[in-house]
Amino acid sequence: MEIDISPMVERIEGRLERLGLDFAGIARSAGLPDDLLDRLREGRAPVPRGQRLVRLAEALSTSVSYLVGLDPDTQPPQELLEEEQGSLGLLAGDEEALLRAYRRLDVPGRAAILHVLLKMAGPEPDEARPVERRRAKGKGIGKG
Repeated sequence: MEIDISPMVERIEGRLERLGLDFAGIARSAGLPDDLLDRLREGRAPVPRGQRLVRLAEALSTSVSYLVGLDPDTQPPQELLEEEQGSLGLLAGDEEALLRAYRRLDVPGRAAILHVLLKMAGPEPDEARPVERRRAKGKGIGKG
């Protein structure tokens, strides 16, 4: 499920206003970065998922469904409640750092870094390629 960040930011701000709180206090109680709301506004942070989203909703005294723009009485989609791979420790430390840095980039920055990485990494390994080379050598093709 793709979440439109602008309405979510508006709902967070509405809850803050209604509760008479600032986001830094809410963020601390939810274990989130103090600048998350600013980064969401600027499109520099992904929408929180899993326990981070649940803790944010709890700190704002509302439901995950409300925050993501669904009827507050409906169950949120399971994919929003699933933890990100990095938070489960499924990525190596350097992979997590790269992913966090990538997520902080704007769309043009992401496109540029992806282009550079793909150029540096070269073509993806092709499982069939070594077999084709052996067949070509056996037939006298490709010998120079």
